[in-house]
Amino acid sequence: MIRHTLLFTGYELRKQFSNPIWPLFGIMQPLLYLLMFAPLLRTMTPGGTTVDALRMFTPAAMMMIAVFGSLFSGFGLIAELRNGSLERYAVSPAWRPAIVLGRVARDMVVLVLQAVLVLVVAIVMGVRIGALDLVLVLLLMAATGLFASGLSQGLALTIRDENGMSQTINLFMLPLMLLGGLLVPIAFAPDWMRLLAPFNPLYHAVEAGRALFDGRLSEPAIPIAFAVFLVLAVLSTMWSMRSLRKIAG
Repeated sequence: MIRHTLLFTGYELRKQFSNPIWPLFGIMQPLLYLLMFAPLLRTMTPGGTTVDALRMFTPAAMMMIAVFGSLFSGFGLIAELRNGSLERYAVSPAWRPAIVLGRVARDMVVLVLQAVLVLVVAIVMGVRIGALDLVLVLLLMAATGLFASGLSQGLALTIRDENGMSQTINLFMLPLMLLGGLLVPIAFAPDWMRLLAPFNPLYHAVEAGRALFDGRLSEPAIPIAFAVFLVLAVLSTMWSMRSLRKIAG
């Protein structure tokens, strides 16, 4: 079981880094937001400095990478479905869930590398964060990315069409970003958006990330976010594995 998962993880990582331009493109948008958008938020922070704005926006940028970077990872499955390679993997002696788990593990490795790059840029720009807070932020980002990756694999195996999948993701992308408070904290939103925000899982991750960057370890948003995304990660991964079993018969 573990051996098969590691084999598929290694295979997916070799494919991923054989053309590293795509992971780099995937991180460019959050980095550009960090460099060009975060300074615009200075008037919304108590201190009114660029560092205060970065402390508010950096966790949002990390969750942006975790969700939207992982959500697009399932497109490769559709191509493999079309050329028949996925069916060959599924009927091989390999443990079937390893096919999905290997892809999810690949997404987690890429996610960690991207998170480190964002953090390095934020630290160079003056942001400071405690060691424990940093570890918790990375764990929360991993749980968020695990959910998004499992959801992406499940969508790919269910929809089986790139156009349909991209339209589905794009339909929900903007509401998730705005109701999650990624660009502007939800505290500045109208009442009806503040009412809807808690129903968006991403909102809890962003609020918990901002609490950790502020050093507020006792904030209730932190355990809530971990509980929400651990449950969602398990459910999305189980769904993707069940979808694969249906394809394999």
